[in-house]
Amino acid sequence: MKRTYVLDTNVLLYSPGAIFSFGEHDVVIPEVVLEELDKFKKDKNDLGANARYASRLIDKLRKEGKLNKGVPLPGGGKLRVEMNHQHTEIPISWDKTKPDNRIIQLCKGLKELGEDVCLITKDIFERIKADTVDIDVEDFYEKVVPEHESQYTGRTDLYASSEKVDQFYQSKFIEIKDLVYYSSITEEYVVPNLYSNQFIIIHSLDNPRKTALGRFDGKKVVPLYYKEMSPLGINPRNVGQKFMLEALYTDANIAPLVIIKGPAGTAKTLFSLAVGLNKILEEDTNQYRRILVCRPNVTMDEDIGYLPGKEEEKISPFMRPVFDNLEILVDSDEKERYRNEKELADKIRELFDRRIITTEAVAYLRGRSIIKNWVIIDEAQNLSPKQVKAIVTRVGEGTKLMLIGDPDQIDHPFLDSRSNGLCYASEKMKGSELCYQITLKYDECERSPLAYEASKRL
Repeated sequence: MKRTYVLDTNVLLYSPGAIFSFGEHDVVIPEVVLEELDKFKKDKNDLGANARYASRLIDKLRKEGKLNKGVPLPGGGKLRVEMNHQHTEIPISWDKTKPDNRIIQLCKGLKELGEDVCLITKDIFERIKADTVDIDVEDFYEKVVPEHESQYTGRTDLYASSEKVDQFYQSKFIEIKDLVYYSSITEEYVVPNLYSNQFIIIHSLDNPRKTALGRFDGKKVVPLYYKEMSPLGINPRNVGQKFMLEALYTDANIAPLVIIKGPAGTAKTLFSLAVGLNKILEEDTNQYRRILVCRPNVTMDEDIGYLPGKEEEKISPFMRPVFDNLEILVDSDEKERYRNEKELADKIRELFDRRIITTEAVAYLRGRSIIKNWVIIDEAQNLSPKQVKAIVTRVGEGTKLMLIGDPDQIDHPFLDSRSNGLCYASEKMKGSELCYQITLKYDECERSPLAYEASKRL
């Protein structure tokens, strides 16, 4: 049966191409949605770009007929703009001038005329309100990503005999056929299917204390080469951080992309900065020209063009978490670090004055080709899939790109654990020989005893 999908404004701001996502079914855009899109069209951020793109798409389709009657879509359905049903009854306490309520009112009117209506919105409260008046409602996902619990973590636990674990240490590899994992479905041990660059904890079947760490290179499991490194005196304190070091230290020509997911306090940003600074300041191989740090939420809700000062001065308030990590890295002596605040600030400022570290808004990466840079995209869970693609395709020769973030701390109003760019990149790059990934666990939080306790309880 043909359905009628009514699109909310936030769906078109998230993905203008959503118009073409419903196959042979009809798509309705309420007139109030056009009004809301018009308010965004002059914005210089991604929302403005998507509003303009949506308007161009609708205008192009308009030439195929009359939008109030319905114009054909490539999948077989029709697109129409609706401005009727203003007298359809909705709860008396609802303000009919509010766009969300007007859209629900329109859906109710179409349903009363016999159409099989489904409202598509990314607004959780609107979905709840639509459900209270018996309107079918769904979220919209442009890119299909599994539920949070089923997403790729880049790591797994496998088992082998003690003899095979000993051989792994001696021969520096272990074959897949010698490894097993316990299947809760079949309730037996089975040979695993692994992805390239997946990290592995090998447990002995007959000695719980005997373990080994490795990485699947596409053919066999090999040892970690960098797990004991301590960039700028920062030592790994758990297995997840050892996996993270392996990913960060591997040369850009082998692993130009690193994706690190995990909760707050697992030292994602700290280790990314530490390894980058170590390679530039300590190794002195001229492998990387500078560290470039970006945070996507800089221009998400406000245009930094209206803020005073130069670009770095405008975005510096958003980079405070980066400065906090640099305070730890520029002075490894915990007892003396904060004794002289001015000296500490001067050390950090020198890194920026010498352009060893630069900061930039994500929006300014468009159109660039980034060569021989150590690029850290912090808080990458606030990127859209479209933004992630734009960033990754900017990476030039010799550049190493780190996408790091916590999928449980999303600030963007149109993104969630399935639609954000960090998780999208993780799923799509799963198994790529050019990408190393690791998801850190809550019990690998090392910020402080309180941070660990809060990660478990809150």
